[in-house]
Amino acid sequence: MDQDEIARELAVPGARELLEAASSAHLAYVGRDGTPRVVPVGAYWTGEEVVVSTATTAPKVAALLDRPDVAVSIDQGDTPGGARAISIRGRAEVTIVDGVVPEYLAAARKSMGAEAAAAFEANVRRMYRQMARIAVRPTWLRFYDYGTGRMPRFLQALAAQTQLTPDDWTD
Repeated sequence: MDQDEIARELAVPGARELLEAASSAHLAYVGRDGTPRVVPVGAYWTGEEVVVSTATTAPKVAALLDRPDVAVSIDQGDTPGGARAISIRGRAEVTIVDGVVPEYLAAARKSMGAEAAAAFEANVRRMYRQMARIAVRPTWLRFYDYGTGRMPRFLQALAAQTQLTPDDWTD
């Protein structure tokens, strides 16, 4: 997928809003033992990449240095008509940062009030001398909005065969 196609996906109403509102995601990667992993992570969309931050000693850091190909999933909604998701594939770039990764704090602020965020930041700054900043720039991206019928192609084809419309899922 080229960057123009990714930009078109991001231009679909709701796509950027989902990325910008999210403070958590699921990161899929291959562990050092060669087996797959999917882990919940804090995440922050910079406008160009998804940033995940963690301890430098986290198992995923070493694994991503060996095998940087990853997938990221962000989803929202728990009804057929309200379900939305972004699926991203890319390569993780790991950078060791002195202190706290700024995007880590920015992601946390999305889900906390000012007082809680200040306490969280103080604790995080005491805890981490260094952090790993994991940046994933999309090489492939799809936005799904099931309530509008924006589904994976195989589901669109199946719905068309059975003559179902998005309204059938939300009634």
